Amino acid sequence: MSETTKGRRDLRVEMMRSQLGRVRGLGSAKSGVHHWWGERVTAIALVPLTLWFILSIYRLAGLDQPALAHWAASPVHTVLLICLVLATFHHMQLGLQVVIEDYVHTEATRFTLLLLVKAISVVLALACLVSVLKLAF
Repeated sequence: MSETTKGRRDLRVEMMRSQLGRVRGLGSAKSGVHHWWGERVTAIALVPLTLWFILSIYRLAGLDQPALAHWAASPVHTVLLICLVLATFHHMQLGLQVVIEDYVHTEATRFTLLLLVKAISVVLALACLVSVLKLAF
């Protein structure tokens, strides 16, 4: 079969396919489900963690640095602060990723912004974690 005949045959087959057949396999491949769940889980975790943090700050208002360090040295408070930091920055990164993917249409700009957001999220989270651990120990 010559290239010309083969090309015509492929074209004919392509034109006989339904619209559903043409788009099948071009979907999300279920990759967005993990991202969606990550956003929801971090949002749900942030509700009690944020309420705990606000109430704690309200109770600690006016105390000096040694008293605050003593409070943060408690294992429960240290773990909750670490959880708050990790959930906050992960949730922020996931949300900004969705905004960038939805509204930035240039591939190179999108890729650059996604890397930048992830890097900034990691650096800020590490800075907060170091601060919490330095305060606690």
